[in-house]
Amino acid sequence: MKKKDLISYIAVKLAWLLILVLGQTGFKKVLNRNYLNFSKKSGLPIMYVVWHGTMLLPLFAHRNEKVVAMVSEHDDGEIIAQTILRLGYQTVRGSSTRGGTNAYRKMLQKLKQGHNCTILPDGPTGPRHVFKKGAMLLAQRSGAIIQPLTFSARKPISLKTWDKFTLWYPFTQICLAYGKPMQLPRTLDPKALESYRTEIENRMIALQEEADDFIRK
Repeated sequence: MKKKDLISYIAVKLAWLLILVLGQTGFKKVLNRNYLNFSKKSGLPIMYVVWHGTMLLPLFAHRNEKVVAMVSEHDDGEIIAQTILRLGYQTVRGSSTRGGTNAYRKMLQKLKQGHNCTILPDGPTGPRHVFKKGAMLLAQRSGAIIQPLTFSARKPISLKTWDKFTLWYPFTQICLAYGKPMQLPRTLDPKALESYRTEIENRMIALQEEADDFIRK
């Protein structure tokens, strides 16, 4: 086995186990579960939108649900793809910066078939907490309901990366937080689409603040 392949193999094994260990040992609370219940009862496909840096607990919480995740074709994309496949996700490869058109078409097809999906709207390289329009267009054209999602931890570990990727220590209190869902009209002019984009971006930023405040109480 080549050195690069060996490193990737070990990284996948460790990442998968790390998510399971942290998820199983954390003392979990759920904020705004009623929003998730509403999304599920709508009968529409759900698009979970999560900031890149806070994907870890949402990945654990919705494992083994066969959610379709859009994973970038960047260097770390294969490791992420193999990791989440082991957590019971399906994948579509591509992003706003590489392989985007093909990935968009595949994800749109999955949503129209009724599959739930997840997208990191500020990924794969930022800017941090800026909601890109690709996710908005997918939701609009598929009729999917947008479900914001994030988490906070009592003792977070924030890495020195562009997204401030966040983990937590084992046996720490952690909070999974759902935001108010949104469904877009099928017809929107560019100005209206930008208005909705700004609104959902602000909702997700406010949701993170709400989760942080909740876990500190």
